[in-house]
Amino acid sequence: MVGKSQIKLEKEDHQRDAEFVKALHGSSVDAQGGFAAMLSKDKEAKKLAVDEYFKHFDKKTAENETDADREARTAEYATLTKHYYNLATDLYEYGWGQCFHFCRYSPGESFYQAIARHEHFLAANIGIKPGMKVLDVGCGVGGPAREIAKFTDAHITGLNNNDYQIARATRYAVRDGLSGQLKFVKGDFMQMSFPDESFDAVYAIEATVHAPKLVGVYSEIYRVLKPGGVFGVYEWLMTDDYDNNNLEHRDIRLAIEEGNGISNMVTISEGLDAMKGAGFDLLHHEDLAARPDRIPWYWPIAGEMKYMQSYLDFFTVFRMTHVARSMVHMFTGALEIVGLAPAGTKKTADSLAKGADGLVAGAKKNLFTPMYLMVGRKPSK
Repeated sequence: MVGKSQIKLEKEDHQRDAEFVKALHGSSVDAQGGFAAMLSKDKEAKKLAVDEYFKHFDKKTAENETDADREARTAEYATLTKHYYNLATDLYEYGWGQCFHFCRYSPGESFYQAIARHEHFLAANIGIKPGMKVLDVGCGVGGPAREIAKFTDAHITGLNNNDYQIARATRYAVRDGLSGQLKFVKGDFMQMSFPDESFDAVYAIEATVHAPKLVGVYSEIYRVLKPGGVFGVYEWLMTDDYDNNNLEHRDIRLAIEEGNGISNMVTISEGLDAMKGAGFDLLHHEDLAARPDRIPWYWPIAGEMKYMQSYLDFFTVFRMTHVARSMVHMFTGALEIVGLAPAGTKKTADSLAKGADGLVAGAKKNLFTPMYLMVGRKPSK
């Protein structure tokens, strides 16, 4: 197993983070999400978040990116991730919903049915049972935790390093009458505050990609998992076809990283090595994106409306088409000019669009997967 001492970690300051989130987001914690929440940010705090995030990507291209650039991002992995979600959470909720992940699709299945099935599939592979104490690593605004809690009757703790998302997740749990099953905790998943052997099962859905080193976060998960417990993850990985010496490949990887708050993407081989290096007995691993599905996982962000299975999905998926993105670009730009939206709103939306294009290009060239499933058991004592 790899210890935390072998990976440089950022020092946590929960009071500073809470004060910044209060200054930036104010009452938008209680907004319905989307544009209503986006427009009520503090302008000075928003500028700071924009500057702190984009300093890692502005003028960094595939042609001039250096190892030092990637090392600078990983050195500030927690700050980078916090500011990304301070900027992007409202856009995610507006454009996608409250479950920030991709999924597989079946004919006749609506968008949100497919999202829920993907969560159920992971819970079933882990073997989550009623009454279990389960940890959701990188829980977002709690969409998957709410769904899995209802599906399994387990008690789920969501871990997140972004105070704004924790506040929204807590609000949604109260709204859905799930406060008795769910709680949300502030923390860095590279240095969790939980005692050893605290949880019966652990899952992560497209979240641990934000770690500076996968073996570091997987080792922390191993530590807090009870002996015999199971960890399941949908991991974002570059496939082993990825060649960092290929300029086009680097450009796609960098677009994915910028548009999704990621400091250091790695390959499938490295992901598997990280699971084994953390100490897990690997029970199953598979690239679910490689299954011969009739409907590709990326169709919503590609705006390929021919795959739409329900007319009700139109209003969700249309927001992610190139036409809708152009409209958001112009609209947010106009709102910034007249002072109704804080500076940086358009830049953030454009960055998310760039990331979406990178994801689609990576998928079509078999360079990237957002759903590499790994299931590992911590050996019994």
